[in-house]
Amino acid sequence: MSVSTVAADQSVCAPLPVLGRDVTVPLVTGGEVTYAALDYAASAPALQRVWDDVAAYAPYYGSVHRGAGYLSQLSTDLFENARRTVAEFLGCRDGDQVVFTRSTTDSLNLLADALPAGCQVFVFETEHHASLLPWRNARVTYLDAPSSPREAVETLERALADREPHGPALVCVTGASNVTGELWPVQELAAAAHAHGARIVLDAAQLAPHHPVSVADLDVDWVAFSGHKLYAPFGSGVLAGRADWLREAEPYLAGGGASRKVARRTDGGVDVEWHETAARHEAGSPNVIGAYSIASACAALTEAGFDQLVAREQYLIEKVRAGLAGVPEVRILSLFGDDAPRVGVLSFVVEGWNSSHFAAALSAEYGIGVRDGLFCAHPLLRTLLGSDPQTQGECGAPEAAPGEKSLNAIRVSFGAGTPDEHVERFVDAVRELVQDGARWNYRTEDGRCVPDTSA
Repeated sequence: MSVSTVAADQSVCAPLPVLGRDVTVPLVTGGEVTYAALDYAASAPALQRVWDDVAAYAPYYGSVHRGAGYLSQLSTDLFENARRTVAEFLGCRDGDQVVFTRSTTDSLNLLADALPAGCQVFVFETEHHASLLPWRNARVTYLDAPSSPREAVETLERALADREPHGPALVCVTGASNVTGELWPVQELAAAAHAHGARIVLDAAQLAPHHPVSVADLDVDWVAFSGHKLYAPFGSGVLAGRADWLREAEPYLAGGGASRKVARRTDGGVDVEWHETAARHEAGSPNVIGAYSIASACAALTEAGFDQLVAREQYLIEKVRAGLAGVPEVRILSLFGDDAPRVGVLSFVVEGWNSSHFAAALSAEYGIGVRDGLFCAHPLLRTLLGSDPQTQGECGAPEAAPGEKSLNAIRVSFGAGTPDEHVERFVDAVRELVQDGARWNYRTEDGRCVPDTSA
């Protein structure tokens, strides 16, 4: 779809109402400006619809699965209905389980804890740490960053072909990069995994807020995502997919809710019969509001229509890319090339600038919130920046002072609630900073670049 076509379509789909859209912030140079939240990849603002739904439910809050009282029963129904809404949103198959967790990281650690003995895991170095690091009790094969979607599939096929012919295997892959925003060939990677007797889990943290995700259509075994990136910021996440490994594993947490029956033995010990449903891995009083907020966000995005949301986001992506293309000092980071399809996530570096200094100036002088650092994807950033893979760095906490070279980048990200004016202001600010420089002095404090207000 061309930019002009998208521009014509966008009138049908205005930005979805989100909290904070009218918040003003002070500028270090004086005055205030409406805040431009362009850090959706870290945490998206709550949809107004989600906030309203939660507020309407809050007086009726009760602990689920625990009581005969009206509020407890109502909350139980709401919690289980949320599970069904999420299953529908994800296009789950009959027999799939939807487990509520705290986040994508929690979901993937849960799955890692449920791997059968001897399982071998295959994961690209390009993954977010949430996908890269949980597999501590498995044999892990880390795959080099591919330069194209086709190379990604071929790399995985070679690695799977070389593995031991017997025993369980799991592939973990992102749907959209949290650094470059590029879409990965999930369906093709799933086909490759299954052809070699492996299973696949999709990290959809950056995909689900921007594109429809269907477990059945993509033919993945599991999908994980976070509520706070899906406009539902209440500390909740989801792991959805095949039930067998989850049912056969020891509970992720041991406690009430996960157990069906507990009895003392004559020898003084305890016998436990665990649930075989999703409750097996949801011990303790669950985050009812978190689960409900995810379901509310799923319903809101579905009702808004992903076709229109995707079209409008592509319009914003092209607006940003065209604007940055007019600033020769800016280099957008990419694995698959400039024409690769992507969601509303772009990372870049600016020649002659420390990325932390640049991001600090965008915030302090223009009221624009972006992110700088390594984005909890250190191996990928080092590949994209051409640095030594052994170089140390911290997630979002570069130590270089303003003006010094830094091993980090700047990330701008947006979504369903982003108005045109925010991305236009961002592009204008980048151009002005590169041409004229910062209007304020900055210093490093606790690893962060901040305005110097000591004078």
